[in-house]
Amino acid sequence: MTFIVACVVVFLYQAGLPEEPGQVFAFQYGAIPAVIFGHASLPDEAQVTFPPTLTLITSMFLHGGWMHLLGNMLYLWIFGNNIEDVMGHAKFVVFYILSGILAALSHALTDPSSHIPMVGASGAISAVLGAYLLLFPRAHVLVLLPAIGMTRVPAGVVLGMWFVTQLLSGGMSIGSSGGGVAFFAHIGGFIAGMALIGFFKRPDVKFFAPARSTWHDRY
Repeated sequence: MTFIVACVVVFLYQAGLPEEPGQVFAFQYGAIPAVIFGHASLPDEAQVTFPPTLTLITSMFLHGGWMHLLGNMLYLWIFGNNIEDVMGHAKFVVFYILSGILAALSHALTDPSSHIPMVGASGAISAVLGAYLLLFPRAHVLVLLPAIGMTRVPAGVVLGMWFVTQLLSGGMSIGSSGGGVAFFAHIGGFIAGMALIGFFKRPDVKFFAPARSTWHDRY
């Protein structure tokens, strides 16, 4: 998928930078709430020529480490193909970018004065998960459960539990001044995906239908 390739290429470039230029790169292209809302400006060495709101898009292609990248790309690879199939490539691009913007704004609005750059595709991928929940809740996803091992669980159960976990984690993160997981980007993206999928899917695609053959159906 195009977004997977783009994220990998950007990360390889980012990982190849020395420590200080790498930090500057994250501040230039990550979504910093205080900068987006005009409460602060970037330091001189990180100044850019594009408007800060554009980082709501560029931040989707940056990641904080290999595990961050691999986890996001795995979710996008597993769930993204079905969502792209039901709307076509061009609409999927718009859906993904728009949902990612809404997800980033959801995070930024929880702490508009934050100077910590948000990076990662998690918000946009959460929108893919939200759309998948409405379209294919009965599809079976292969998961690893403690004391049971690998087993197939309905996607509606997996994604529903994932969303509840994000809500609980987001609630506990309120008031935290440090960096970490942008739970409200996940929550906002998930809700955005559920709200937008009806406008982007083909008319012949029904909600709550069985999933067609996908990676997790074949293995």
